[in-house]
Amino acid sequence: MKNYLYNVINYLVKLESKIAFYPTLMSLGGLFFAFIMYYLESLGISSYLIEHAPLLVVNDTETARSLLTTFVAGLISIMVFSFSLVMILLNQASSNFSPRVLPGLISNRRHQVILGIYISSILYSIFTLVAIEPNGNEYQLPGFSVLLAIVFMTVCLGAFIYFIHSISQAIQVNNILDKIFSTAITRLETLIDAEKESKTDFPDTSNWQVLKSHKSGYFQDLSSNNLINIAKENQCKIEVIPVKGTYVLKGAPIVKYSIDLDEDFVKQIAASFLYSKSELIEDNYVLAFKQITEIALKAMSPGINDPGTAINAIDYLTDLFLLRMHKNDRSCYFYENMPIVKIGTVTFSELLYSVMAALRTYCKHDFVIVTKLFGMLKHLLENQTKYSEQYKKPILQEVENLYQDTIKTHSNSTDLKRIEFLYNELI
Repeated sequence: MKNYLYNVINYLVKLESKIAFYPTLMSLGGLFFAFIMYYLESLGISSYLIEHAPLLVVNDTETARSLLTTFVAGLISIMVFSFSLVMILLNQASSNFSPRVLPGLISNRRHQVILGIYISSILYSIFTLVAIEPNGNEYQLPGFSVLLAIVFMTVCLGAFIYFIHSISQAIQVNNILDKIFSTAITRLETLIDAEKESKTDFPDTSNWQVLKSHKSGYFQDLSSNNLINIAKENQCKIEVIPVKGTYVLKGAPIVKYSIDLDEDFVKQIAASFLYSKSELIEDNYVLAFKQITEIALKAMSPGINDPGTAINAIDYLTDLFLLRMHKNDRSCYFYENMPIVKIGTVTFSELLYSVMAALRTYCKHDFVIVTKLFGMLKHLLENQTKYSEQYKKPILQEVENLYQDTIKTHSNSTDLKRIEFLYNELI
């Protein structure tokens, strides 16, 4: 039951990243508010305000109809234009940067709220228009509701102006990079703070029982509390094999456990895995490295040729790698200072190689970018953490790989001397 609730909560959390989530909630709110005002009008709120505060009431039926009709038509036009801008933004981001950045742009809460303001105001205006009696007089006309419609229309105009400003900022590559970077930093800091030191190594799992996946999809998240409770209850240890963000095929091994477990517990373990067809940085910081790397590669493509963006991307990657060096390659959940659940993770060596392999392949012809990559590796070597010695070897290997690729690509003697100098400075 707990695991079922966890999956339901997780599903609702993932819904927040959908572009229609907040607009749907706010449109329901606008509809509900329209019925509240209809009820208040039936109690005579407009007639009361006509006597005590006539300025707060629109007391002319034709004026009210004209205003509300104009509001509905105008708001629909504004909403269509705003949705068109969002689609253009997504298309341009996919073409110029990377398709992977789309989920982050779609989940922009400010844009969702603005679209929600439009839809809720439209629904409110429509139902208020319907509430006007054909032969309206000062007691039948919902004059105060019409005044509120004017207020909502003013809010929508302000929201539209802000939307134009926000959409123009959201499409800028620096802002996209900064958002990806900030989200990844938050996720990494959370993981680092949650790490516990333990001198007890996790036992060999080669002979343990294996649980295979019952479906395919991206392994997005895990009910860690459920696995910990199962491990404590059965006094066993569990290893999660796939890494978050990887695509798990049906029938692939996903879990190893040290003792035979009842079928109910095995089903609970399988239900602890949350699959999805998309990825979010909030769940997997490695995706940030992929996105920033892809933006750098796209910037260096012949069609775009923007080395400045690639340099900015490398700066962000450097900062992320420096923080990643504070995290251990092994991720475990502990109980009484003993590791009972081991989580599959992307090691620092694999992460660095995947990023550098792509950058070396597509950017080695640009001497400025090569110099920047040598500078990144230099910063990583000089960074002092408790895992520095552990990560020193893969960094030096990438220095060697970068050197070998660049000396074969460049022919200018001055460039080659500079590359030789940078290489000798690091080894």
